[in-house]
Amino acid sequence: MAKHRLDQPSRGAAAAKGAVITGAIAMGSIAAGQAAAAPVAVPHLGNIELGALGDHLDNQKHDAKKKSHKGKTLKVRKAHKGKAKAKPAPQAKVQVPGAGTFAIPGINQNQVPKQYQPKGKDGAPQVRQTVGERAVMNAKSKIGSPYSYGSAGPNAFDCSGLVYWSYKNAGKTIPRDSYGQLNGGRAVAYKDAKPGDVLIFNGGSHAGIYVGHGRFIHSQTYGVPVHEENVKTWALTGVRRY
Repeated sequence: MAKHRLDQPSRGAAAAKGAVITGAIAMGSIAAGQAAAAPVAVPHLGNIELGALGDHLDNQKHDAKKKSHKGKTLKVRKAHKGKAKAKPAPQAKVQVPGAGTFAIPGINQNQVPKQYQPKGKDGAPQVRQTVGERAVMNAKSKIGSPYSYGSAGPNAFDCSGLVYWSYKNAGKTIPRDSYGQLNGGRAVAYKDAKPGDVLIFNGGSHAGIYVGHGRFIHSQTYGVPVHEENVKTWALTGVRRY
């Protein structure tokens, strides 16, 4: 029974293989050329088409079968090689979005598209956020915080205080009050607004942070916690980029 357990693949290995296949499917034709898709049998998943990568793995499978039929002849040839070291089989590392970095045997690294090539020491793509994007993340972290006139965090905010605090913790100091925020930075048209742009409303008396898709975060008034809302429900005065 112990030997039987050792021969069975672990659940972790099966899960990792499933993640790799998922990433490979997203890649489409990962190998060079436009070869027709070939189905590959995946344990617990069934037959899956992986584009040119599937063709390659299928060919590897057939090659393995041919080698197994050679039997003793293959062993004799290896014996004649003496101390010569066998070349390691090609193995490529692929970055699977949302899963991690995995090694796929049977293909070369130059067959992996650039967007799936591991980057950085830990294999994760290095993504740099803008100051505005960091400000948005900071503002989102304060959703639900109470309104308090004259407050700029970290536990309560007025409208311009939330904008000021979000930018300060993103590494940039901007004017503290809404009128100062309206006159600072660079003016941009609302149609060109990007996440992190400062939105000024009601002639300059109210401010918020644009998060994209017609939405912004603001600290509105007493009794209303920091929340996200549609831009069009307010009278927009201007958009400033810092």
